[in-house]
Amino acid sequence: MEMFLYGFMQRAFQASLVISLIAPMLGLFLILRRQSLMADTLSHVSLAGVALGLLVSVNPTWTNILMVVVIAVLLEYMRMLYRTYSEVSIAILMSAGMALALFLISLSQGGSTLNIEKFLFGSIVTISMEQVWILYILAGIILCLYLVFRKAMYVMVFDEETAFTAGLPIKTMSILFNALTGITIAIIMPIVGALLVSAILILPAAISMRLSRSFSSTILIGIPITLTGMLSGLVTSYEYGTPPGATITLILVTILIVITIANKLVQVFKMNKSWNKKQT
Repeated sequence: MEMFLYGFMQRAFQASLVISLIAPMLGLFLILRRQSLMADTLSHVSLAGVALGLLVSVNPTWTNILMVVVIAVLLEYMRMLYRTYSEVSIAILMSAGMALALFLISLSQGGSTLNIEKFLFGSIVTISMEQVWILYILAGIILCLYLVFRKAMYVMVFDEETAFTAGLPIKTMSILFNALTGITIAIIMPIVGALLVSAILILPAAISMRLSRSFSSTILIGIPITLTGMLSGLVTSYEYGTPPGATITLILVTILIVITIANKLVQVFKMNKSWNKKQT
């Protein structure tokens, strides 16, 4: 039994290493584009993809990926449709994704419902070697695209109109970014669960933004932060039998609180030092 669990833990650690390379990058772009809730939307849709796979007896990984890619295209279309109120498209697709997931779950048998719970809350025994290899390939694609389109994405994030005027393929880049984010969520979800998968993308980027003002350094700092949260969360989850997603999220939130307090203390110290110099 221990060797059985050791194999799953080994795969979970490999997945954590790959996730730590791409999560800060995707999370930073989501935050800068003010689309943090898009990760939640795609996680809800991913749950519907899992339910569909279990219902039709197909590997949930593939139905999951197919579902999020379709929604990624719809998300960009609806974002353009509701350009002034872009959050409307996220709200519509989030509720539709959850409604579809619940509808498909209700059609499933009892065994499928139990499997859904693993994807809902996360479990180290749900990660397969196939998913780890998909993560490796996905990380390679994301890193290559980042190196090629880094400047274009930077311009698009801060000024979409300027990027459009410059002739950049805004719609194609947005759809591709949404699709890659959705696929990443679909692969990560078995480890951390659909309810908290978005936190794994957003929190490391949010934490590293408190430590750096540079675009590239924010991503670089986010890598060890993500790795620390993932590995410590998985070990704690294994030792105490807690849900992996909840454990990882709480550790990342704790890191954010500690860094925020430390930054405030440093600011107070600098202000006091400056004040003392003026007095003397």
